Amino acid sequence: MKRVAIVCASIHHGNTNKLASVFAEELDAELLTVEEARGRSLSDYDLVGLGSGIYFGRHHQSLRLLVNSWDTPPRTVFLFSTAGLPFLRLAQHASLRRKLRKRGCRVISEFCCRGWDTVGPLWLFGGINRRHPDTRDLERARQFAQRLKTDALISDPKLSGK
Repeated sequence: MKRVAIVCASIHHGNTNKLASVFAEELDAELLTVEEARGRSLSDYDLVGLGSGIYFGRHHQSLRLLVNSWDTPPRTVFLFSTAGLPFLRLAQHASLRRKLRKRGCRVISEFCCRGWDTVGPLWLFGGINRRHPDTRDLERARQFAQRLKTDALISDPKLSGK
């Protein structure tokens, strides 16, 4: 039986936790905060999802520090986030993706959607993407998780039990 963990840092509005909950449900995964994941061996999991809101172009610092603290990193990882400007996902995920690859992790997929963003000067105007993630975003997350499960099972014999 495959073991999946979702580690989420959802700090301001709970945006990213909504995604993490969908992923955990679809992948029958254990949902952990960064604090709960700290000190645990995530290398025991077959697949680990790592996500947070995007802060000034990067994942939350607590998630980056968690990755730095691993003695033995998990082998297979996917990344997710909510962001004020999700079309910049490739650039916003780049530093964490690079860090994971240097640690020997295989990053198999990434997901990002709009999230209510009030960081920095945006709070003066009430932020952007106030009602996101919305039901359409969460349905896209559900479809992503279903594809992820299928693709991971096909591409990784250990996950498929073969």
